[in-house]
Amino acid sequence: MTGPAPIRVVDFTQVMAGPFCTRLMADVGAEVLKIEPPEGDAMRGRPPLRDGQSTYFGTLNAGKRSILLDLKTEEGRRDAFHLASTADVVVENFRPGVMARLGLGWEQLSKANPGLIYCSISGFGQEGSTSMRPAYAPIIHAASGLDLALMEFLPDAERPAPTAMFHADVLAGVYAWGAIQTGLLARTQTGLGQNIDVALMDSLLSMMVYECQEAQFPQSRKRHVYTPVKTLDGFVMVVPLSDKNFTAMLTLLGNPPWGHHPQYASVAVREANWVELMAHVEEWTAERTAQDCEEIFNAGGVPCSRYRTVSEVIDDPISKARGIFSPVEDAAGIFYAPNPPFRMSNMQAEVRPTIPALGEANAEMLKEHKL
Repeated sequence: MTGPAPIRVVDFTQVMAGPFCTRLMADVGAEVLKIEPPEGDAMRGRPPLRDGQSTYFGTLNAGKRSILLDLKTEEGRRDAFHLASTADVVVENFRPGVMARLGLGWEQLSKANPGLIYCSISGFGQEGSTSMRPAYAPIIHAASGLDLALMEFLPDAERPAPTAMFHADVLAGVYAWGAIQTGLLARTQTGLGQNIDVALMDSLLSMMVYECQEAQFPQSRKRHVYTPVKTLDGFVMVVPLSDKNFTAMLTLLGNPPWGHHPQYASVAVREANWVELMAHVEEWTAERTAQDCEEIFNAGGVPCSRYRTVSEVIDDPISKARGIFSPVEDAAGIFYAPNPPFRMSNMQAEVRPTIPALGEANAEMLKEHKL
């Protein structure tokens, strides 16, 4: 006996948010057909590169099948429509209205495929006065209030910090993935598809739980900020937040007199005097290595971590034992990509080991759909 056919996803996405979503679909066993323009997804040329192969692209598209279609032509649009008519899920991240103009919008496809889960990812949503604005992640970081909120944590800063980590893309991709699963579950009960609208702006605002509430109800005291403390060879993050953690830290530091001052007597007053507290802690950490501080604090019941590079994390035996990364292979060889951050007891949830070559699935997948 054979099992049920995998969920088929037709993936019209490029760059990051959409491909992040659909790679998670591939990670849990979906058949993901990545539709690329004749020249290929632009991310295929983005560094890090070796032998012309992008590991950036590979990380976002492992486990998918590549199909080249020119959506500017009638034939390309016809083939795309036929593929979507067989799909369980369509994901796209064009500017709102583009897919409809191509004849591939929700209204057109759902008539041919009533059970279709159709997910659109955009910067500001599918409707409204800002929906047509160009929206890369750095635009959303600025427009959402995130960058100015982060600037508040640096009292001497004269401008928001530069950004190169695209939190909005990743978060929107994860929300889209979750919404698609919810749509698929609902379909088992109703038999009907779903039109899903995921916005990077909404996604990023949902992450700022405290900030959204503090904006409505300003507090007399600003939120306290967790700060790094110096060591002989770097920095550590120490968080003696609870009474238990704080008492354990004082024991490790030799019960210094300052530890019994009223300004450190409770969680609330410690938060209000966090900068002064960390200055005292730094007197002790500055005489020790970051590794020693981490080991001593953690052994004594005080949450602590030294600051590490990403390379250190990848090479960490604990990361390897956990299986945080898995090997994948493209035409240039093997590299390591992060697995999804969850484990399932009765199904495989991990990055698939191959990267699609440009157009490798055209002959197989379009043959069954030609008129």
